Amino acid sequence: MTITVPRPLILASTSVYRRQLLERLGLPFSVVPSNVDETPLPDECPEVLARRLALTKAHSVAALHPGAVVIGSDQVADLDGQCLGKPGTHARAFSQLQTMRGQTVVFQTAVAVVCHETGFSQGSLAQVRVKFRPLTDAQIETYLNIEQPYDCAGSAKSEGLGIALLERIDNDDPTALIGLPLIRTCQLIEAAGLRVLGS
Repeated sequence: MTITVPRPLILASTSVYRRQLLERLGLPFSVVPSNVDETPLPDECPEVLARRLALTKAHSVAALHPGAVVIGSDQVADLDGQCLGKPGTHARAFSQLQTMRGQTVVFQTAVAVVCHETGFSQGSLAQVRVKFRPLTDAQIETYLNIEQPYDCAGSAKSEGLGIALLERIDNDDPTALIGLPLIRTCQLIEAAGLRVLGS
């Protein structure tokens, strides 16, 4: 009798949010940083940027672990075609939220799954439309001082106090806004040969 050993699963990200989301699936996995330059290319739109970075992150780690199934993901806040990434600082976060208040922003969340040994490479994109409240400067300042979401695309940490910034969320994958669309992730890793719920 031949026993098939599942391929190792790797998350190509150091994001605590993505790690916590992937843990929901109950699959053993390891975390390997991709160290990919996230700078947009000239005239690169947010959707293309998110897709490219997710795939590049997965491939960069898969090259070092060719027998593993590797998940890469990226999220870009899209305001009328303008890329809003991780602010990094309080001042940039404040400016982002000033720009987004009263606006509808599309969070482009891409996921890619790669296995170099089998030649598997597929990606998917989840788009989340978010309507921001017409926030005052004081409200923005209060939120930033409490949440400090400087590592979140668009400064909106919806799983925390950031939910108070929003009027409406429209999507088909409730985990996508946090940073890893689990519905699409399940579909991709199963297509790569892993079973989330067993055989």
